Amino acid sequence: MLYLVVGLVVFLGTHSLRIGGDARRDALRERLGEGRFKTAYSLLSAAGLVLVVYGFGVARETPEVLWTPPAGMRHLTFLLTLIAMVLMVAAYVPHNSIRARLRHPMVLSVKVWALAHLLVNGTLAHVVLFGGFLLWSVLVFRASRQRDRALEIQYPAGELVPTAITVGLGLLLWLVMLGWLHGILIGVRLMG
Repeated sequence: MLYLVVGLVVFLGTHSLRIGGDARRDALRERLGEGRFKTAYSLLSAAGLVLVVYGFGVARETPEVLWTPPAGMRHLTFLLTLIAMVLMVAAYVPHNSIRARLRHPMVLSVKVWALAHLLVNGTLAHVVLFGGFLLWSVLVFRASRQRDRALEIQYPAGELVPTAITVGLGLLLWLVMLGWLHGILIGVRLMG
């Protein structure tokens, strides 16, 4: 469990530099220089991710069950992960209405993804992993919205075709993950 916790602190910590505002991140960037800042950020993020994956794998070998989720939660989790995939795609498809309306769909995607997995997994390792990501995403989303208001950032209105593409790609990604990729990447087959 130690590797998982340290990995989450490192990974989410590097991705939390803007939670308290941009001053800390900007000062660090100025002190290190742009190139060294990006290098350090990338290396810390990668190291944290490796520790999270390794630590979670080790923790899953001897699970500490906190609760047994009801069977119906699986269906709700499928629905929530579909929403999470559409939100994730919305972060990358230009001119879609989802991004225009929600402004930070990637962070919302992480929030919905983490919540979905908390509902269906009752071990300590799952609670630490997905609870950590859920808490992080709540704080980052709040900080991002505050920054948008303070800077009076306006997002352009979305368009129908890019929005339809976003939803279609999100659905496709969800189906690939559900039917095939989750089993390969995570070792847990969801269908079949």
